[in-house]
Amino acid sequence: MTDLARHDWTKEAAAVRFRDKAFIGGKPVDALSGETFDCINPATGGLLAKVAACGEADVDQAVKSARAAFDDGRWSGRSPADRKAVLLKLADLIRANMIELALLDSLDMGKLVMDAATVDVPGSAAIFQWYAEAIDKVYDEVAPTGPGNLAIVRREPLGVVGAVVPWNFPLDMATWKCAPALAMGNSVVLKPAEQSPLSALRLAELAVEAGLPEGVLNVVPGLGEVTGRALGLHPDVDCITFTGSTQVGKYFLGYSAQSNMKQVWLECGGKSPNLIFADCEDLDAAADMAAFGIFFNQGEICSANSRLLVERPIAEAFLEKMAERAKRYTPGNPLDATSSMGAIVDESQAARIMSFIEHGRKTSRLVSGGEQVRVDGKGCFVQPTIFADVDADDRLSREEIFGPVLAVSTFDSEGEAIARANDTIYGLAASVWTSNLSRAHRVSEKLRAGTVSVNTVDALSPMTPFGGFKQSGIGRDLSLHAFDKFSGLKTTWIKY
Repeated sequence: MTDLARHDWTKEAAAVRFRDKAFIGGKPVDALSGETFDCINPATGGLLAKVAACGEADVDQAVKSARAAFDDGRWSGRSPADRKAVLLKLADLIRANMIELALLDSLDMGKLVMDAATVDVPGSAAIFQWYAEAIDKVYDEVAPTGPGNLAIVRREPLGVVGAVVPWNFPLDMATWKCAPALAMGNSVVLKPAEQSPLSALRLAELAVEAGLPEGVLNVVPGLGEVTGRALGLHPDVDCITFTGSTQVGKYFLGYSAQSNMKQVWLECGGKSPNLIFADCEDLDAAADMAAFGIFFNQGEICSANSRLLVERPIAEAFLEKMAERAKRYTPGNPLDATSSMGAIVDESQAARIMSFIEHGRKTSRLVSGGEQVRVDGKGCFVQPTIFADVDADDRLSREEIFGPVLAVSTFDSEGEAIARANDTIYGLAASVWTSNLSRAHRVSEKLRAGTVSVNTVDALSPMTPFGGFKQSGIGRDLSLHAFDKFSGLKTTWIKY
């Protein structure tokens, strides 16, 4: 960590080479149309690269490549031990290329390079390693039939998986999809967000270097409404796995219905509540983590704890602690190891965040922040912002902002806190702070969320499933349960 903090990230950034072509059939290729889109550094507004804009024909080429690789068994036909060895090598290569991968994500979408280097890249390597180690420990079944019958239940790869990932954790989210899908023996067509395609294109190169056969992992950069739509509608894609907004998730459900009824697994929006009870013994730790839960990664996290519900007797004192902690998250140059908050991904997202802030000024009490700022006269940066006295029906409480904006409200009873927390179309994550063990269990049971973190925020691990209820999605990423999304059960019944 210390060595990274002393690293000359700006010098390294000047030497980074950007991959600007699609990756199909094991090699970089231009879009068939020759079209490109601009990849912009949101911290400076500068052009990083003109990246191939894949269209329907390019997606078709990628799917054909993936299908051929699946059908001839160059990957799907390998033993679990063989697939394990390749994915372990890929994990090692991710670690060996940590500096480059961290810079790609930081330059591409504005996150702090130190976060990318200490969280995102090591996390991606760890997840590839975890699934590599897991794949030869997933057993098939023998059903309990009567004498003279043998029913074998086997787990088989689905075929071609289309993975569509967001811009907030470009490498991490690609890994969450690709690692279990590849470990199971599928071929993958990966569509990165147009705001952040660079690390996905480098990942594909590293995968081939690790020994992944050509055509097994293809990357098709491009606009969501063109490239993503073509992948969702393609009749030879067996499964779509998507992380992004709830609205776009609904589009993919529609694409499935319009095409081949492909499986669709969605991890979508959130408006996660953080409940602070007066019996919490360490309010400073609660405030530290509450600030982290909304301001880390500029608040651009689907499971961000964006609603803070505080029991009335401690509400004002806790709000003061939050205001003080917000000052610690000052927007700065993402390549500066001392910066505590990076840039918003692009001007459009910054404008969207500011529209919520302007609304909040009229309906709630602004406690801190509230301004869009520049760093060295450039870039898309928004101050960490806290609003208090936010009504339950206010937009700040209802809609996913996807930025560093915290909506604070008070409650008077446990029942009210639970009702307020569950009063949302989402159900991705929630946090509870209490020193009462019975309350911790009682409240956690009643919160409708895929992950409830007690005395911490947004807890996750490769060992535990991540996903939500209601309009936060369908299915789970991470853990052994992710294999459920990328495999089908086949029964072979033998009468003897």
